[in-house]
Amino acid sequence: MQLADMNWPAVRTLSPDNPVVIPIAALEQHGAHLPLFTDSLLCGEIARRAEERLGDRVLFAPLQWLGNSDHHLDFSGTLSAAPRTYLDMLGGLMENFLHHGFRRLILLNGHGGNDVPGRQAVFEVRQRHRTRNDLLLLCATYWSLGGRPWEVEPALEQRQMGHACEWETSMILRIAPHLVGPLETLEEVPPGVGFEPAARGWVTQDRTIPGHIGNPRIATAAKGEALFRVFTEDVVALLERMLRWDGKDWNG
Repeated sequence: MQLADMNWPAVRTLSPDNPVVIPIAALEQHGAHLPLFTDSLLCGEIARRAEERLGDRVLFAPLQWLGNSDHHLDFSGTLSAAPRTYLDMLGGLMENFLHHGFRRLILLNGHGGNDVPGRQAVFEVRQRHRTRNDLLLLCATYWSLGGRPWEVEPALEQRQMGHACEWETSMILRIAPHLVGPLETLEEVPPGVGFEPAARGWVTQDRTIPGHIGNPRIATAAKGEALFRVFTEDVVALLERMLRWDGKDWNG
Protein backbone atom coordinates (compact mmCIF):
# COMPACT_ATOMS: atom_id res chain seq x y z
CA MET A 1 0.00 0.00 0.00
CA GLN A 2 1.16 3.49 -0.79
CA LEU A 3 0.33 6.07 1.86
CA ALA A 4 0.32 8.85 -0.73
CA ASP A 5 -2.51 7.16 -2.68
CA MET A 6 -4.83 6.73 0.33
CA ASN A 7 -7.36 9.00 2.04
CA TRP A 8 -7.37 9.51 5.79
CA PRO A 9 -10.39 7.29 6.57
CA ALA A 10 -8.69 4.40 4.75
CA VAL A 11 -5.51 4.92 6.77
CA ARG A 12 -7.51 5.00 10.00
CA THR A 13 -8.91 1.53 9.28
CA LEU A 14 -5.45 -0.07 9.02
CA SER A 15 -4.21 -2.35 11.76
CA PRO A 16 -1.65 -0.78 14.10
CA ASP A 17 0.42 -3.90 13.42
CA ASN A 18 0.76 -3.13 9.71
CA PRO A 19 4.49 -2.44 9.27
CA VAL A 20 5.24 1.04 7.97
CA VAL A 21 8.21 1.45 5.62
CA ILE A 22 9.82 4.90 5.39
CA PRO A 23 12.31 4.76 2.50
CA ILE A 24 15.17 7.24 2.99
CA ALA A 25 17.80 8.12 0.41
CA ALA A 26 19.61 11.18 -0.95
CA LEU A 27 20.25 13.62 -3.76
CA GLU A 28 24.01 13.88 -4.12
CA GLN A 29 26.89 13.53 -6.53
CA HIS A 30 27.54 10.08 -7.97
CA GLY A 31 30.65 10.64 -10.00
CA ALA A 32 30.74 12.01 -13.52
CA HIS A 33 28.60 9.20 -14.94
CA LEU A 34 25.54 8.75 -12.68
CA PRO A 35 22.65 11.09 -11.82
CA LEU A 36 22.41 12.98 -8.55
CA PHE A 37 19.22 11.04 -7.78
CA THR A 38 20.95 7.63 -7.89
CA ASP A 39 20.36 6.62 -4.26
CA SER A 40 16.71 7.64 -4.43
CA LEU A 41 16.13 5.83 -7.72
CA LEU A 42 17.65 2.62 -6.37
CA CYS A 43 15.96 2.67 -2.97
CA GLY A 44 12.66 3.57 -4.65
CA GLU A 45 12.93 0.62 -7.03
CA ILE A 46 13.63 -1.82 -4.20
CA ALA A 47 10.67 -0.43 -2.23
CA ARG A 48 8.49 -0.76 -5.35
CA ARG A 49 9.46 -4.38 -5.86
CA ALA A 50 8.94 -5.16 -2.18
CA GLU A 51 5.49 -3.59 -2.25
CA GLU A 52 4.54 -5.72 -5.26
CA ARG A 53 5.43 -8.81 -3.25
CA LEU A 54 3.74 -7.80 0.01
CA GLY A 55 0.55 -6.12 -1.21
CA ASP A 56 -1.74 -4.60 1.40
CA ARG A 57 0.10 -6.12 4.36
CA VAL A 58 2.67 -3.30 4.53
CA LEU A 59 2.26 0.49 4.29
CA PHE A 60 4.90 2.40 2.31
CA ALA A 61 5.46 6.08 2.97
CA PRO A 62 6.77 8.30 0.15
CA LEU A 63 10.51 8.13 -0.32
CA GLN A 64 12.42 10.85 1.53
CA TRP A 65 14.90 12.09 -1.04
CA LEU A 66 16.77 14.59 1.16
CA GLY A 67 19.51 12.83 3.09
CA ASN A 68 22.55 13.49 5.24
CA SER A 69 25.10 14.23 2.49
CA ASP A 70 27.33 16.93 3.95
CA HIS A 71 30.42 14.90 3.01
CA HIS A 72 29.55 15.32 -0.70
CA LEU A 73 28.94 19.08 -0.63
CA ASP A 74 32.22 19.86 -2.44
CA PHE A 75 30.57 18.44 -5.59
CA SER A 76 28.06 20.67 -7.39
CA GLY A 77 24.39 19.76 -7.14
CA THR A 78 24.54 17.85 -3.86
CA LEU A 79 21.74 18.77 -1.45
CA SER A 80 21.99 17.86 2.22
CA ALA A 81 20.21 18.14 5.52
CA ALA A 82 22.73 18.85 8.27
CA PRO A 83 23.11 15.90 10.68
CA ARG A 84 21.04 17.27 13.58
CA THR A 85 18.37 18.57 11.22
CA TYR A 86 18.22 15.19 9.55
CA LEU A 87 17.96 13.37 12.87
CA ASP A 88 15.05 15.56 13.89
CA MET A 89 13.28 15.04 10.55
CA LEU A 90 13.52 11.25 10.81
CA GLY A 91 12.42 11.31 14.44
CA GLY A 92 9.50 13.55 13.56
CA LEU A 93 8.34 11.22 10.79
CA MET A 94 8.38 8.25 13.14
CA GLU A 95 6.54 10.25 15.81
CA ASN A 96 3.84 11.08 13.24
CA PHE A 97 3.21 7.40 12.57
CA LEU A 98 3.22 6.57 16.28
CA HIS A 99 0.68 9.36 16.81
CA HIS A 100 -1.54 7.69 14.19
CA GLY A 101 -1.36 4.42 16.12
CA PHE A 102 1.19 2.41 14.16
CA ARG A 103 3.63 0.31 16.19
CA ARG A 104 6.01 -1.29 13.68
CA LEU A 105 8.18 1.19 11.80
CA ILE A 106 11.26 0.76 9.66
CA LEU A 107 13.56 3.31 8.06
CA LEU A 108 14.59 1.58 4.82
CA ASN A 109 17.87 3.23 3.96
CA GLY A 110 19.48 3.59 0.55
CA HIS A 111 22.36 6.00 1.29
CA GLY A 112 25.47 5.25 3.36
CA GLY A 113 25.48 8.69 4.98
CA ASN A 114 22.02 8.02 6.43
CA ASP A 115 23.03 4.87 8.28
CA VAL A 116 24.39 6.45 11.47
CA PRO A 117 21.68 9.15 11.80
CA GLY A 118 19.00 6.58 10.96
CA ARG A 119 20.14 4.31 13.78
CA GLN A 120 20.41 7.28 16.14
CA ALA A 121 16.92 8.50 15.25
CA VAL A 122 15.44 5.06 15.99
CA PHE A 123 17.34 4.98 19.30
CA GLU A 124 16.12 8.44 20.32
CA VAL A 125 12.47 7.72 19.48
CA ARG A 126 12.60 4.51 21.48
CA GLN A 127 13.95 6.37 24.52
CA ARG A 128 11.12 8.89 24.31
CA HIS A 129 8.65 5.98 24.47
CA ARG A 130 10.60 3.86 26.92
CA THR A 131 7.58 2.84 28.99
CA ARG A 132 5.93 1.12 26.02
CA ASN A 133 6.62 -2.54 25.31
CA ASP A 134 4.70 -2.87 22.04
CA LEU A 135 7.00 -0.97 19.64
CA LEU A 136 9.24 -2.34 16.92
CA LEU A 137 11.46 0.45 15.55
CA LEU A 138 14.08 -0.49 12.99
CA CYS A 139 16.61 1.05 10.65
CA ALA A 140 18.01 -1.11 7.84
CA THR A 141 20.31 -0.36 4.92
CA TYR A 142 19.22 -2.54 2.01
CA TRP A 143 22.68 -3.74 0.97
CA SER A 144 23.63 -4.71 4.55
CA LEU A 145 20.96 -7.32 5.22
CA GLY A 146 23.10 -10.37 4.55
CA GLY A 147 22.60 -11.01 0.84
CA ARG A 148 25.57 -12.22 -1.19
CA PRO A 149 24.77 -11.07 -4.73
CA TRP A 150 28.03 -12.44 -6.17
CA GLU A 151 26.71 -15.94 -5.44
CA VAL A 152 23.69 -15.19 -7.67
CA GLU A 153 25.73 -13.42 -10.35
CA PRO A 154 29.32 -14.75 -10.36
CA ALA A 155 30.41 -12.02 -12.78
CA LEU A 156 30.15 -9.49 -9.94
CA GLU A 157 33.61 -8.55 -8.71
CA GLN A 158 32.65 -6.23 -5.86
CA ARG A 159 31.99 -7.61 -2.38
CA GLN A 160 30.63 -4.50 -0.66
CA MET A 161 28.83 -1.31 -1.60
CA GLY A 162 31.04 1.47 -2.93
CA HIS A 163 29.88 4.74 -4.45
CA ALA A 164 28.83 5.10 -8.09
CA CYS A 165 30.60 1.75 -8.34
CA GLU A 166 30.06 -1.57 -10.12
CA TRP A 167 26.92 -2.19 -8.06
CA GLU A 168 25.21 1.19 -8.25
CA THR A 169 26.15 1.72 -11.88
CA SER A 170 24.80 -1.73 -12.80
CA MET A 171 21.49 -1.05 -11.06
CA ILE A 172 21.05 2.31 -12.82
CA LEU A 173 21.92 0.62 -16.12
CA ARG A 174 19.06 -1.79 -15.36
CA ILE A 175 16.34 0.79 -14.64
CA ALA A 176 17.50 4.06 -16.26
CA PRO A 177 20.31 3.43 -18.77
CA HIS A 178 19.64 6.77 -20.46
CA LEU A 179 20.94 8.51 -17.31
CA VAL A 180 24.33 6.77 -17.37
CA GLY A 181 27.24 8.67 -18.88
CA PRO A 182 30.29 7.18 -20.63
CA LEU A 183 32.13 4.56 -18.59
CA GLU A 184 35.09 3.73 -20.81
CA THR A 185 37.45 6.40 -19.51
CA LEU A 186 36.69 5.97 -15.80
CA GLU A 187 39.54 4.71 -13.66
CA GLU A 188 38.99 2.39 -10.71
CA VAL A 189 39.16 4.11 -7.30
CA PRO A 190 39.97 1.56 -4.57
CA PRO A 191 37.91 1.88 -1.37
CA GLY A 192 40.97 1.82 0.87
CA VAL A 193 40.87 0.94 4.57
CA GLY A 194 41.49 4.29 6.26
CA PHE A 195 42.10 3.63 9.93
CA GLU A 196 39.75 0.63 10.13
CA PRO A 197 38.55 -0.83 12.40
CA ALA A 198 38.31 2.69 13.84
CA ALA A 199 35.67 4.99 12.32
CA ARG A 200 37.33 7.99 10.71
CA GLY A 201 35.66 11.31 9.99
CA TRP A 202 35.98 12.08 6.29
CA VAL A 203 34.78 14.13 3.38
CA THR A 204 34.44 12.56 -0.05
CA GLN A 205 37.47 14.31 -1.51
CA ASP A 206 39.63 12.58 1.11
CA ARG A 207 38.90 9.36 -0.76
CA THR A 208 38.16 10.21 -4.40
CA ILE A 209 38.75 13.10 -6.78
CA PRO A 210 36.28 12.08 -9.56
CA GLY A 211 33.53 11.25 -7.04
CA HIS A 212 33.18 7.50 -7.51
CA ILE A 213 34.67 4.74 -5.35
CA GLY A 214 35.03 1.36 -7.02
CA ASN A 215 35.10 0.31 -10.66
CA PRO A 216 32.01 1.45 -12.59
CA ARG A 217 33.59 0.43 -15.90
CA ILE A 218 32.67 -3.23 -15.34
CA ALA A 219 28.97 -2.55 -14.66
CA THR A 220 26.22 -4.23 -16.71
CA ALA A 221 22.43 -4.21 -16.64
CA ALA A 222 22.42 -7.99 -16.03
CA LYS A 223 24.47 -7.49 -12.88
CA GLY A 224 22.01 -4.75 -11.87
CA GLU A 225 19.03 -7.08 -12.13
CA ALA A 226 20.80 -9.68 -9.99
CA LEU A 227 21.54 -7.04 -7.36
CA PHE A 228 17.93 -5.88 -7.33
CA ARG A 229 16.69 -9.45 -6.90
CA VAL A 230 19.00 -10.16 -3.97
CA PHE A 231 18.39 -6.86 -2.19
CA THR A 232 14.62 -7.08 -2.68
CA GLU A 233 14.58 -10.62 -1.28
CA ASP A 234 16.45 -9.37 1.78
CA VAL A 235 14.00 -6.51 2.34
CA VAL A 236 10.94 -8.71 1.86
CA ALA A 237 12.34 -11.27 4.32
CA LEU A 238 12.87 -8.55 6.93
CA LEU A 239 9.35 -7.17 6.45
CA GLU A 240 7.94 -10.69 6.74
CA ARG A 241 9.75 -10.96 10.10
CA MET A 242 8.12 -7.68 11.18
CA LEU A 243 4.72 -9.10 10.22
CA ARG A 244 5.36 -12.29 12.21
CA TRP A 245 6.61 -10.49 15.32
CA ASP A 246 4.50 -11.40 18.34
CA GLY A 247 4.65 -7.91 19.83
CA LYS A 248 7.05 -8.64 22.66
CA ASP A 249 9.81 -11.10 21.77
CA TRP A 250 13.27 -9.49 21.63
CA ASN A 251 14.64 -11.82 18.94
CA GLY A 252 11.87 -11.36 16.39
